[in-house]
Amino acid sequence: DDVDRAYFAVFDGHGGVDAANYSATHLHVNVGLHEEVVTNPAEALKCSFQKTDEMFLFKAKREKLRSGTTGVSALIVGNKLHIAWLGDSQVMLVQQGKAVTLMEPHKPERE
Repeated sequence: DDVDRAYFAVFDGHGGVDAANYSATHLHVNVGLHEEVVTNPAEALKCSFQKTDEMFLFKAKREKLRSGTTGVSALIVGNKLHIAWLGDSQVMLVQQGKAVTLMEPHKPERE
């Protein structure tokens, strides 16, 4: 279609780089292949985070890997910004020199 899209992501590995590298390699592919990426980008991001996690857990069990990762991703579709994250990584948007709060990061003390 003729809609401009852009994808960005940052992963912060914990206990090694395996999960972060795996996520960086696979999350965007899962988003791009998700059947709702055009009609419901937020759902595509959510499902793709879950699918990527399941895929890595399978690999980690098979290869006895013990790392994890936090992650944030931004998907711009036309003039809309969709943010997905897990863990305590954060996204910061600055608009006309002022920080705009987009999310509250996951912290151990939060439900």
